[in-house]
Amino acid sequence: MSEKKEEKWTMENSPDLSGKVMVITGANSGIGFEAARALLGKGAEVVLASRNHQKAQVALVALQKELPQAQLAFIPLDLASLDSIRLFAEQFKKQYNRLDVLLNNAGIMMVPYGMTEDGFERQFGINHLGHFALTGVLFDDLLKTPGSRVVNISSKAHYEGEINFADLFYENDSYSPTKAYSRSKLSNLLFTYELQRRLEKDGADTLSLAAHPGITATGLADHFVSKHFTWLVRGVMRLLFQSAEMGALPGLRAAVDPTAQGGEYYGPDGEEERAGYPVLVSSNQASHDQQDAARLWEVSEQLTGIEYLS
Repeated sequence: MSEKKEEKWTMENSPDLSGKVMVITGANSGIGFEAARALLGKGAEVVLASRNHQKAQVALVALQKELPQAQLAFIPLDLASLDSIRLFAEQFKKQYNRLDVLLNNAGIMMVPYGMTEDGFERQFGINHLGHFALTGVLFDDLLKTPGSRVVNISSKAHYEGEINFADLFYENDSYSPTKAYSRSKLSNLLFTYELQRRLEKDGADTLSLAAHPGITATGLADHFVSKHFTWLVRGVMRLLFQSAEMGALPGLRAAVDPTAQGGEYYGPDGEEERAGYPVLVSSNQASHDQQDAARLWEVSEQLTGIEYLS
């Protein structure tokens, strides 16, 4: 008799999400867009949090055309600006009185050196500090919503990540787009696990989870080539890598699977977690370093000026 395999998890396994409010960062394209579409299809009310107004409007029109009854809104958010993050929270609180899921999905990947508005190295600043701050300014909304969740999207690149607290912004060390990206993705996991520990210590029923999409065809690599050839790169990616719809599934499972537990990490079930359906996966030893996680939390509070669960 053959061994029974775990059922392939898809959004068909999701419960009805009517009445639930969900925020997705970077939801105007790629994995974030597909996550929004899937959640709307299950009845959730979704807020697209995006920096690019034009792309967000295109996404809104596309989703409303496909799902005319969907409850959907756009609130501007630039994760490279603490002022924008605070303004997003102000606008969100005026419109909503609950937050069931904060899906911290947005990110930049292996970009040239640059600084955010607040003087942070861009990849660490946007991918980690921006989401740390956003979670903080929305934290009271999460706490007052029963069974709420924070889901951080990391990457297998975290295996190459190293945290150097003496030089987080590469002011002394030579900058490498790959090293900086890996550091930011390791930080996503350190934050996820530390947030869960602090939530448990505080007795909150909010959960903190993480996921990674495997290798997915999105626009994150567009900056590697001239804008005249992005169409070609995207075409090749669609042939070689899994779709954004599949890449969204690990984050969606972390967000809505009733059996998911705080501190879990989801990724594709295929070879080397490159593609496939979402299952529980492991992260490296560095991501579970509680001393580094606690220090990263303290440094993140100091840099952003946003404190919670201290």
